[in-house]
Amino acid sequence: MKSTTPVSKIKSEFSLQNATSFGGVKVFLSYLEKIKLAEAMRSLPGGKAHNSIFPIHHILLYLIVGWMLGCERIFHYRKLRHDALLIRFLGGRCPHHSLLYKELGRLGRSCPGLAIELRTLNQEIIRPCLPCDIILDLDSTVETVYGDQEGAAKGTNPHKPGRKSYHPLLAFEGQTRLNLNAALRSGNTHSSTDSAGFLHQTFDLLGERKVKYARFDKGFGGEDFYSLWENKGIGYVGKLKWTQRLDKEVRNCRYWTRYVDEDWIIEGITMIYKATSWKKARRVAIIRKAQVFEDGQGRIVFETDWQYEAIVTNLEWAPIDLWRFYNQRCCMENYIKEAKNGFSIDRIAASDFKANELDLLVKLLAYNLFERFKRDCCEPVHHGYTIARFRLEFFHCAATLIQHSRTTVLKLMKDFAGRIAWKRIEAKVALLE
Repeated sequence: MKSTTPVSKIKSEFSLQNATSFGGVKVFLSYLEKIKLAEAMRSLPGGKAHNSIFPIHHILLYLIVGWMLGCERIFHYRKLRHDALLIRFLGGRCPHHSLLYKELGRLGRSCPGLAIELRTLNQEIIRPCLPCDIILDLDSTVETVYGDQEGAAKGTNPHKPGRKSYHPLLAFEGQTRLNLNAALRSGNTHSSTDSAGFLHQTFDLLGERKVKYARFDKGFGGEDFYSLWENKGIGYVGKLKWTQRLDKEVRNCRYWTRYVDEDWIIEGITMIYKATSWKKARRVAIIRKAQVFEDGQGRIVFETDWQYEAIVTNLEWAPIDLWRFYNQRCCMENYIKEAKNGFSIDRIAASDFKANELDLLVKLLAYNLFERFKRDCCEPVHHGYTIARFRLEFFHCAATLIQHSRTTVLKLMKDFAGRIAWKRIEAKVALLE
């Protein structure tokens, strides 16, 4: 039997050179080079010379890679500064994390056109992945702040009542998980505040791409909002607030169509309804559902057991089809959760409002790059992976950079668990034009 040395007796020294904790991220960095992201970013306005030590595209690339590797706050970038692989990717030097704070603030103050340029770049990145007929899912979320950040205000905050917050507006494509557009707003705004201008901006960014359907919750509504979809010929499905006036009209309905008759009973009906703030009547689908009780003699449903939902639409679909189509929008909650947990869009980086909006756009750019990377280079089994799981299985791998005979080799850990799938991803990246 071989003797072993106790761990307490093992000597330690910090002498390993050209090492990286993220050897597996080489495939993603190679992907960024293949799609020429750095070249696309060189044209972004930044107020700095291209021959400066850290030009604008250098800063943005570093931010994107850091969010991909799990940095939750800019302070966490300090652990990446001396990473050998990242230094090689960025051309020989990584900026200090304090410079990132300063650059975000400077860009927010002196480069008002950078936000729209980032949105345009985002469209260029996701365009190959977008379907011909886009389903636009609209939602908002709350980002709590813990200081005196510009533009933060007290509003509806279910997680931290009474705290100041931001209330960003987000648009996702419902079939591909991709983020189409985002805007940062003060925390005391309503969900539908400035939504018309936001949507017009999104349509302009999409260009010739056609939005076929739109889905939104009951936080959005009003005559102008519905008219926007109708004037553009876009089919919309949106949850409608349940009011006493609507409840009274629904109670008068007698001829319901039953769609499900099992443990749950689901019935539906359509009606023409005009809310007090609308200029014209619109089609509203009503779905009601109730759980069946067995009393030994038969199945019983009481009138008080019904749960009602109202959906306003301009589509001529059956109520059950409208309801199921709307419910598919619930996946958007997972997209927002991934953007928060995986890319830290709820971690506020700076005190300046414009700087925080740029930070939001860069994080969502990283989110879209990850989604496109999975579609372009990964196997179908990996398409549903969150960034946290992908980091754990493929990015976190000890490695060293070795130079020999004018060749640089990245030597990864021999017993890396995901090496077989990683090699297949690397081969797909190499085949990209």
